[in-house]
Amino acid sequence: MTSGLKTQDPASPPFAGRGSLSELAVLFLKLGTVAFGGPAAHIAMIEEEVVRRRGWLSHAEFLDMLGATNLIPGPNSTEMAIHIGYQRAGLRGLAVAGICFIVPATIIVTSLAWAYTHFGQLPVAEGLLYGVKPVVIAVVIQALWGLGRVAIKSKFLASVGVIAVGFGLMGVNEMLILFGAAVVVAAGEWAITRYKSLSGGLPVLLLPTTSSSIPSSVAATASGAALAVTAVTKAALWPIFFIFLKIGSILFGSGYVLLAFLRADLVERLGWLSETQLLDAVAVGQITPGPVFTTATFIGYLLAGPGGAIVATVGIFLPAFFFVAVSAPIIPHLRRSSVASRLLDGLNLASLSLMFVVTWHLARAAVVDRTTTLFAVSSAFLLLRFKVNSAWLVLGGAMGGVITHWVLIR
Repeated sequence: MTSGLKTQDPASPPFAGRGSLSELAVLFLKLGTVAFGGPAAHIAMIEEEVVRRRGWLSHAEFLDMLGATNLIPGPNSTEMAIHIGYQRAGLRGLAVAGICFIVPATIIVTSLAWAYTHFGQLPVAEGLLYGVKPVVIAVVIQALWGLGRVAIKSKFLASVGVIAVGFGLMGVNEMLILFGAAVVVAAGEWAITRYKSLSGGLPVLLLPTTSSSIPSSVAATASGAALAVTAVTKAALWPIFFIFLKIGSILFGSGYVLLAFLRADLVERLGWLSETQLLDAVAVGQITPGPVFTTATFIGYLLAGPGGAIVATVGIFLPAFFFVAVSAPIIPHLRRSSVASRLLDGLNLASLSLMFVVTWHLARAAVVDRTTTLFAVSSAFLLLRFKVNSAWLVLGGAMGGVITHWVLIR
């Protein structure tokens, strides 16, 4: 009699063969074109499409994938697309889903970089963001509600979630929250199980109070009249590639963590960009759909034209494909181990807590008047009552925002 789990061929995931490459391509090309609002919004839109609308995954399976993406470096929403592609169609699906999610934003950002370098300035789409952000709030709240009902299985997990949200609002490092929650949940669930086996009862768990203080969020540099371009230092393609490959291989966390890495390498160490140029690049990554990491595309274009845009994009995203290919076969086995399963429960809970914190900050900046409140409430109603596809709501919000902005500035 042998013990242990059978190893699985990475090219043959447990559900491979259920999906076609074409349906993956169509879905993620669409999402890459309309997914505004950052990683939390992207994950919410992916959840709506693959869990609610298509039934490719259960809420529990989706949560396990989300927890796994937080264990590896790289952009979480892109890695979710890559994970789903692998689950549906193996390594070919992994490549198709990830590339299709990235390509639309890459094309848009490259076009904006061309305009930035040729015309000396880039008008910021204030009206578009004005209408899209409130819609994104509604989409994320819908996802949080559905996923939260699966992740919060007990009063103990609810209490850990409240603590994680409190730490997130206080600005504690994301990785500390993720791994701290995983360890606390694993230890706590073991203790509860042990207590039940010994006494047949459960200890009383009180919800701790958390600080309600909220740090000032990082202001979006994308608000303003225009982005002004100054002289850019030119660089060779291979150094650009390796710089972004390094960043993609070691970066955990949000787009603001990306800003810190880019500043350290490109502004302070190499002097390739000025502070203003770096902030302009991050602003473009924020106002365009798809992964925020396409900031690298914009910088690559500034440094070396179209070739620079390509190598920077490949460099920063390539590690995500590698890490998902390595980690994806392990996910189905995690639930079979009691220790790994408890750790995954904690990671899932912390991931949702961080999504809630991001949504809170985004809502404070997005819902600022009666019009944006109307956009948010009506979007939530259409999502919950009529199950309207969020892509249409995002496009509608963009049109409404542009029209409203045009009327107000006339």
